[in-house]
Amino acid sequence: MSGYLRSALLLGTRGRHLSSSFAASQHVLPDVACRALLFSSPARSFSSRGGRSDGSSGQEGENRLHPPRHEMDFQMSRLQINAVLRANEQSVRVPEFDGRGGPSPVLRFESNQLPANTPLEDRRSSASSLQTRSMLFGVFDGHGGHACAQAVSERLPYYISVAMMAESVLEDLEAAMETSRPVPPILQWYKHHNDYNYRESAALYVDHLRVFWQELLASEEHGDGMRPADALSYAFQRLDTDLSLEAQVPLANDLMRNTALQAAFAGCTACVAHVGPEGVHVANAGDCRAVLGVQEADGSWSALPLTKDHNAANVAEMERVWRQHPASERQTVVVDDRLLGVLMPLRAFGDVRFKWSRELQQSVLENGDSDLEALNIYQYAPPNYLTPPYLEVTPEVTHHRLRPQDRFLILASDGLWDEMSNDEAVRLVAEHLTGVHLQAPVSARQLNLGQMHQLLLRRRARATPALDLNAATHLIRHALGTNEYGEMDQERLATMLALPSDLARMYRDDITVTVIYFNPNFNKNNNKDH
Repeated sequence: MSGYLRSALLLGTRGRHLSSSFAASQHVLPDVACRALLFSSPARSFSSRGGRSDGSSGQEGENRLHPPRHEMDFQMSRLQINAVLRANEQSVRVPEFDGRGGPSPVLRFESNQLPANTPLEDRRSSASSLQTRSMLFGVFDGHGGHACAQAVSERLPYYISVAMMAESVLEDLEAAMETSRPVPPILQWYKHHNDYNYRESAALYVDHLRVFWQELLASEEHGDGMRPADALSYAFQRLDTDLSLEAQVPLANDLMRNTALQAAFAGCTACVAHVGPEGVHVANAGDCRAVLGVQEADGSWSALPLTKDHNAANVAEMERVWRQHPASERQTVVVDDRLLGVLMPLRAFGDVRFKWSRELQQSVLENGDSDLEALNIYQYAPPNYLTPPYLEVTPEVTHHRLRPQDRFLILASDGLWDEMSNDEAVRLVAEHLTGVHLQAPVSARQLNLGQMHQLLLRRRARATPALDLNAATHLIRHALGTNEYGEMDQERLATMLALPSDLARMYRDDITVTVIYFNPNFNKNNNKDH
């Protein structure tokens, strides 16, 4: 059996090769000047009505968005808006029973992506782990290009599944590879037709996945496989190690070599949810987020975050970073809320510029045959780079046993959370799910006339029937189209979607959202057992 055929059988690769290029990213900036130039205007401060939220004329903003030499048209019809918003949406209903006599914990899921970068730097994954009675969902926020997020989104679910497999199942995999027999499938993927695969690197990915399971087989402690929490943590770290090693060694051809270099020198944050008989395990590295939507007996809703952002706003995370370096570096490790003044997330895949020694970076970049300029990879060391590594991918893993009141889980990249809170996101999905618009009681004595008018506008907007069948699309629409009064502003939404690629990234980020709905029958049975 040829290497490619074996790879196709094991990985089920059917995508097109995605040519790699790099774009500006909010996560990585070369210096403070670049930061000030590109990101001085956050998305929320922009008003599509030509004015500013502070009440001034907004002439400066209008000049910035309408350069004298170019007349920009931000007009989009409702049909055009819907076409843009729904281009990457996905809705999948999962069989209610898992094939082994028990109810599946997941009833269905809905997902969508909206690019700001060109090309999109976010990635997503959704798959059933066929050997472990579980499902895996991931959101991956790339920076410095899409290459790292692309590789991680394709490979991480395999590493997690293999780590959870029993020794006997791994032996069957190895025997099939040894005898060139068809390999038992590991994952059943749920892919949108716009999702990609690095097809040309499939053989390399299979080879390194095989080395991984061979090492697990050689371990005397693997037995029935790792528990989900251990498997998630180990898989994150092992894949990151493989990404690093692949960039350092000779590979079969230039395309494979270039892909490996780009994946290692770019980076991505990751949030992965494993949903199985034991409930939900979430592994997070970076600033993507997982938020549980909980409906209490009285019908009220609440948001239960299952992750913490790994950035400078997280005091515990800052303490962790400081502890790993000498006290003399306390003022330079994180500058302007960025790692070494450059990187916003404090945990990530790839980003070997923050992990390798200066000598290793120089050796890899100078001794290879790749055209680094064409790959947009340059020799650059962050300032005060004294005691690497400064960055790691070890995820923070949380476990939540599903209860009857746990209705859905929202996984999303920070492009969504930049625009709305956890509570807002849960409220929107809850309203979309139930058709009931949630109104908090209010006393008229607490509000003046202007505030009451704004409240009535918000409630009128919320009473409007949802335009989207897909909850992920519903969230993205509200993230970009909600104005300062809390109402859906079609003008604002049209403007945000019509921004040309060189401006879009200055006002919003790539957004990826997956909403996972839990099977109430599973939750009831699970609650009885415990």
